[in-house]
Amino acid sequence: MKSLKGIGLLIISNILIYLTLSITVRVLVNMVLPAFGIDVRGAFSQELLVWSLVIGFGGAFISLLFSKQMARAMLDCTQITQPRTQAEQVIYGSVREIAERLHITMPEVWVYDSPDPNAFATGPSKNNAMVAVSTGLLANLREDEVKAVLAHEMGHVFNGDMFSTTVLAGLMNTFVHYISNFVYQTVAQPQGDREEGQSGSPILGFVVYLFLQVVLSVLAMLVVSWHSRRREYAADAFSAKVYGKESMIKALQAIDRWVNRAQFEYSTQDALATMKISGNTSGFLHLLATHPPIEERVAALERL
Repeated sequence: MKSLKGIGLLIISNILIYLTLSITVRVLVNMVLPAFGIDVRGAFSQELLVWSLVIGFGGAFISLLFSKQMARAMLDCTQITQPRTQAEQVIYGSVREIAERLHITMPEVWVYDSPDPNAFATGPSKNNAMVAVSTGLLANLREDEVKAVLAHEMGHVFNGDMFSTTVLAGLMNTFVHYISNFVYQTVAQPQGDREEGQSGSPILGFVVYLFLQVVLSVLAMLVVSWHSRRREYAADAFSAKVYGKESMIKALQAIDRWVNRAQFEYSTQDALATMKISGNTSGFLHLLATHPPIEERVAALERL
């Protein structure tokens, strides 16, 4: 019931966002801009807005629908169905225990080959998800710390983070597609040129289109990354409720020690660090990180 209510609210909110955008754009195009001598009414297209929604949300939800398959295809991973070792029993047993507590379908449990301590959860819904941990996580964390990380990932599953992130990404994709195409149509063939049967500036329009695609995509990534960092705190709090905050704190500190040691030994920055648990990036990359810095997450846990 809680998940249905959440999905319903997300759908309603996005319908309201669509209506608000549609009305706002119409008022802006038909009333506000003409008052300042700017006439782009012929460039506005309701069909473009609808098509942008289809493209934006369609791509995002297709990615969500096949997220488990894509994750397995990109990783050298093995599914655990019958635990054969103590480590596999810890992973499988923890996920099963938490799923039973939450009354949800147990996610698929996978282990993938990677030296860095990391874990993730994905899937189209909380009853159709997968949880995967790296061999590096098992090698560098103690049993209670591994269980805390698994509880964190199960928090993502239970909170519906994959779905909410997809909706936000779809909305951002819609903005990017609509604005870039709207400007392209305006530059490539302005209203006056269309009425006189003349051509606009298609080359300039295409250059502006590419520029806006890049700039707006980066801005969209900032919004999605900000949302991702917010949800990490909620998943940490969920783990603290399940196994206690000390276990999650120790797990984060163990991961932080590994990251610092690895960067010292290899004198390099992981190109994928912005997408991993460590989240220890600086400057502009911090705004693109999907995980907050570990010290901030530890501080948040200690305040619980």
